[in-house]
Parts: sequence; C-alpha cells; structure tokens
Amino acid sequence: MKKLKAVLKIIRPVNILITFISVIVGGIIALKINTISQLLFFAAVAESLTFSAGNIINDIFDLEIDKINRPERVLPKGELSKNTAGIIYLIFVILSIIISYQINTVVFGIIVFTNILLFFYSFIIKKMVLLDNVIVAVVVGSAFILGASAAGNIRAGYIPFVFALLINFGREIVKDMEDIKGDTAQGMRSFPSVFGFKSSKLIILLSSFLLIIITFYPYIYNLYGLIYFLIILIIVNPFLIFILYKLFINDSFENLKKVSLYLKLNMVFGLIAIYLG
Repeated sequence: MKKLKAVLKIIRPVNILITFISVIVGGIIALKINTISQLLFFAAVAESLTFSAGNIINDIFDLEIDKINRPERVLPKGELSKNTAGIIYLIFVILSIIISYQINTVVFGIIVFTNILLFFYSFIIKKMVLLDNVIVAVVVGSAFILGASAAGNIRAGYIPFVFALLINFGREIVKDMEDIKGDTAQGMRSFPSVFGFKSSKLIILLSSFLLIIITFYPYIYNLYGLIYFLIILIIVNPFLIFILYKLFINDSFENLKKVSLYLKLNMVFGLIAIYLG
C-alpha cells in the first residue's frame, strides 16, 4: 500500500485529471456534441500516461534539488527508489505510444513528440532560461490540440490551447519563484534566479493581462456562447486579477505556493467555461 501511495503521488493525480479532462473537452469542442467516443477516451488516456511519465522523469532528474525544494516528495523521502520510478516511467511511455498508434497518425505523432520533448526538458531544456517555461506551457496546452485531433478537427483546439499556454506560462514562472532556493543551491538557472522576482512578476502580469484580453475573443466572434462569457466575466478573470494581487503583495514560499494552487484552480474554472460555452 505504501508503494501504491508513492506511485500515486509521483504521477500527480490532480494534474493528470486536468490533462484527461482537457483532452476530452478538446474533443467535445471539435465534435460539437457531448459524446465521448472510444478514440477520444483512449487519446485522453495516452496523454495522461505521457504527462505522468513526464512528471516521473522530471522528479528523477530533480532528486537533489527536491531534497531542498520539495523534501516531501516520494523520491527525496525514499518512499520510492529511482530504479522503480524509472521502470514506471518506461512502462507509461511505451503504453502511451502503443495506445496512440491505434488512434490516428496525428495523435501518434503528438504523443511521441511530447514524450521525447518531456524527456529532454528534464534532461537539459529546463536549464535554459525562459525556454523551459515556454516548453511546459506548450506541452500542457497541447492536450486540447490532441483531443481535437482525435476528433478529426484539430483547428477546434487552437483557442483553448492559447488559453492554457498563457496561464501555464505564468504558473511555471511562479513555480520557479517557489523553487529559487534549491535551484540556486544546485546551480540551476531559472528566470527568477537570473532576473529577480520583480521582473518575474512583470512577465506574469503581462502574460495574464494578454490572457484576459484574449478570453473575450471567442465570444465577440460567436465561437463560444453566453455561458462561457459569463463564467469568464464573473469568475475566471476576476479570480485571475485576485491571484495577481496575491502574487504582488507577498514573496514568501507559502504565498507563492498558494498562488500556484490558485492558478491551477482557475484552469479548472476555465475548462468549465469552455465546456459549457
């Protein structure tokens, strides 16, 4: 049971659930019907396995850093060995590729490319200032593209992809701000460690306000309906402004952790808005 709990922790169940739902929403948008086809379901499974594998390989490469930044994680605590984590990683990668091969060539290509990209992200890309944040944001947003591709209408995934990219870009920088102590100790270069918190907050502010402006586009051009607009207007955008306020008033690790959590929660509200709209 302890091993099973450790495995569940390392794959980040909440993140995987959001990924799974994002793929489903991308497919539903593309099909314009509230039906989950078998192909769409398996595309969501393949993407979830890919993201799980990405979390695992990242934790393997980050073990020494996490001993400082995230000592509560399963590898630093010794709840799971690196070898066991590596085996689980390989199983998830292989399963994701096998499943995606049965869907279509576009989905297969996205899954293979994402697996490769996530490995090299953990291995070397995360050492490249700002590019690492962009890569993660693109990968997370690609869940909508994957869902739309599984449904045979890739263009339907473009708008939610942009939304997810922008909010995740900001969240990744917030996470780098959280991790600055361990990153600095291990000689890792992140945007906050190179340019400071002030510049980090500024770039998060700019990307967030760009996101707020773009959220009105689908409603203005009759791509999404009134329910989408109301949720964006009443919940998503006001909550994002509140999150920015929280970011600017306090630089403590505890507050940054809350900001990161709030951004993840706002993604869920955004998913609901897109689905209902």
